[in-house]
Amino acid sequence: MRVFLLGASGTIGMATARALMRHGHEVVCFLRRPSNSPNPNSPTSNAKDKLLKQLAGATLRYGNPCSLASLQKDGFANERFDAVVSCMASRTGTPKDAWLVDHQAHLWVLQAAQESGVQHFVQLSAICVQKPLLAFQHAKLAFEKALMSSGLIYTIVRPTAFFKSLSGQLERVKKGKPFLIFGDGKLTACKPISDDDLADFIAGCLNDPSRHNQILPIGGPGPAITPFELGESLFQLLGKPPRFNSVPVGMLDVIIGVLSVLGKVIPAAADKAELARIGRYYATESMLVWNASAHQYDPEGTPSHGRQTLLDVYATWLQGEGAPDRREHAVF
Repeated sequence: MRVFLLGASGTIGMATARALMRHGHEVVCFLRRPSNSPNPNSPTSNAKDKLLKQLAGATLRYGNPCSLASLQKDGFANERFDAVVSCMASRTGTPKDAWLVDHQAHLWVLQAAQESGVQHFVQLSAICVQKPLLAFQHAKLAFEKALMSSGLIYTIVRPTAFFKSLSGQLERVKKGKPFLIFGDGKLTACKPISDDDLADFIAGCLNDPSRHNQILPIGGPGPAITPFELGESLFQLLGKPPRFNSVPVGMLDVIIGVLSVLGKVIPAAADKAELARIGRYYATESMLVWNASAHQYDPEGTPSHGRQTLLDVYATWLQGEGAPDRREHAVF
């Protein structure tokens, strides 16, 4: 198939580009144009060289994915495509960013895709939208609803936690500091999935009819694991006795309350309050399938895919091999 891919500058998007090409598809990546580019129609030479190396074999196009005109002219370019795969997401999750990128930009992508003859749209969403409390969750759900009513074949992939989201304490523990947990470290659990395993699952959605017109939660292999268990495993890998520092969830509530009050007069404080709400959500909600009838998260009901486990990758990261750039995905 000829596939139009968004979000390929991120680690998951890059992995998805590679997976799509392994599956035999022709991939056109539409990337944000760097703001410091001397030529408005191209990235800086260093950025371009890096992307060309990481996305070797794919066609790279640059523009503004938050502009319908740029998507039509610079992206789809009046050419036909069989499918769209979007790994694009807002960088911060704050309301303005979320509604622009997670919702409006994707509506424009959907319009341009329909004009280009696209038959199948694969959307990378998030498992946390099943219990929406935050702006970015509502924005994602609003687009999911539009996609499902578009008439296109759709596949909505809702992954659990990412490996890079859970790597933030590697260095502090290596330096002899305690592992930070909220409460007793057993408030939540997840089945983290690696970029490559998630990318393989996404690419497989194009040719698997059982994944068409479906919302698909997906986690990595093995049982669900709590933050406390992650900490214990990390210390075991380092050959050190476990040490934990507990952070009360109530502290986040205080921070949210103060920033919310300040946010009424200082816009930047309102954004920080939303970031604190995001932090509290992940501190208290599991990244697993929610069983509404039982009113609880369901580890056994959360599908698994792939071969890589977080603990296996921890071992390589602790040796300094391929530790991830967490960007906005850091939990701590």
